[in-house]
Amino acid sequence: MKEKPFAITLDVGSSLANRTGAWRTERPEYVHRLPPCNQACPAGENIQQWLFHAESGGYESAWRQLMRDNPLPAVMGRICYHPCETACNRVQVDNAVGINAVERFLGDEAIKRGWTVEAPSVSSGKRVLVVGSGPAGLSAAYHLRLLGHEVTIREAQERPGGMMRYGIPRYRLPREVLDAEIDRVPALGVTLETGTRVDDVLAAQRDGGFDAVFLAVGAGIGRRTYIPAGDSARILDAVALLGSMEGEGPPLLGRTVAVYGGGNTAMDAARTARRLGATDAVVVYRRTRDRMPAHDEEIEEALEEGVRMKWLSTIKHADGGRLTIERMRLDETGFPQPTGEFEKLDADTVVLALGQDSDLSLLQEVPDLAVDHGMVEVAEGLMTGHQGIFAGGDMVPAERTATVAVGHGKKAARHIDAYLRGTGYEPGAKHAPAGFEGINTWYYSDAPASVRPRLELARRVSTFDEVVQGLDESTALFEARRCMSCGNCFECDNCYGVCPDNAITKLGPGKGFAIDLDYCKGCGLCVAECPCGAMEMVPEE
Repeated sequence: MKEKPFAITLDVGSSLANRTGAWRTERPEYVHRLPPCNQACPAGENIQQWLFHAESGGYESAWRQLMRDNPLPAVMGRICYHPCETACNRVQVDNAVGINAVERFLGDEAIKRGWTVEAPSVSSGKRVLVVGSGPAGLSAAYHLRLLGHEVTIREAQERPGGMMRYGIPRYRLPREVLDAEIDRVPALGVTLETGTRVDDVLAAQRDGGFDAVFLAVGAGIGRRTYIPAGDSARILDAVALLGSMEGEGPPLLGRTVAVYGGGNTAMDAARTARRLGATDAVVVYRRTRDRMPAHDEEIEEALEEGVRMKWLSTIKHADGGRLTIERMRLDETGFPQPTGEFEKLDADTVVLALGQDSDLSLLQEVPDLAVDHGMVEVAEGLMTGHQGIFAGGDMVPAERTATVAVGHGKKAARHIDAYLRGTGYEPGAKHAPAGFEGINTWYYSDAPASVRPRLELARRVSTFDEVVQGLDESTALFEARRCMSCGNCFECDNCYGVCPDNAITKLGPGKGFAIDLDYCKGCGLCVAECPCGAMEMVPEE
């Protein structure tokens, strides 16, 4: 008996036989929202996008996405204070995604595997001078070169890196990592001139035939304060101390060291003193811990390493190896006031960590350039009052972190590029932020963050080996997969699977979905079951 061919027919009860779209008063739409991590990143990284590549094991693709915004991922994965993680929505579920740890893993993986960035094949014919090779200068040079311009960096120090090299200790940033990432910039064709100080920026621009200048001299001058002291008192500034660690021999500080200040540089100086043999390193700070400008993790690591803290204290007098300390109190405005109570403190060396200033002497002959409180005033595009001269990093009003400086370098490069081409640069409009209220947490299992291993405490104060270690491939993959893709579709198929009207069509990998409004009756199930808040209901017109 011959079999009849099998066929699917639609009866009256089938959803495809009934165009239920006519019932609709609201319709679902796919949306793209700004992830909170992206919004909080000072370097302007597309964090969610490179995490998307990383969570599928596409580490090189993730690294290349990262390098579009930040040329120093292995460095920033160590020294950035990750405001992206503070903003992460996942912190309301268990712990923030370890974005910084995954960034470091990708940066280290690139160094290990020798991944490179190709230089542009076409030159614009324009030349740009970058003064300073810290994070802002390197970032600007990198992005300007990729935009097709000829770039020269001039650095006064003998080695590049700025405060990353001369201000951040090796136990936080190994020099082989720093060197590996810096080397990519001249490999693109950027000319790097070290040991070359720029004393007059206009003369340097004129004599070198540069079409624009980006100033990124950093803040490498330690601030001083008047402390009455005897002839035998030894007083150093923290910037000089940390910078001297790049010399041939470490400085001799003695057995007892007092660090005056409360910022991250003070923590670095105290921890460095412990590694140089100080049996007692004390941080003297005028306010309380909660008002300390140092990041909490820096304070915690200093305390773990035996650094003592004398909060609500100030140095009144230094006489040889003996300090006079006055106790302070905070008034109703939070300002420290003297109490008239004194105590003695042994200290072979006093290290001043009271902030840093930029050397602006190269700008003395520049007209129309405004300086306020030791910082250069710039417009929105980071151009100074003088046409063609831009500035960024620590020398302009902004938070003084390496990640902010990297972001300044990228921003300046885009505006310099527009200036050189006679156009204007307008950044694209940002999407609305993705809030936690749009996340369907039922679909995310508890997965506490991976903890980065640390060097054993017993070894820390006797070596400059790196303290915070990196994730291995398995933990980095796990950490990347904890991302909830806030506000953006990651093609989980939930909407496709729950639609009772078969109104949603898959367009293919990476292309998302389409909604057939002939059949969608606006029930909202797809929106309710979207894990990441990438859909919303809007009134039907």
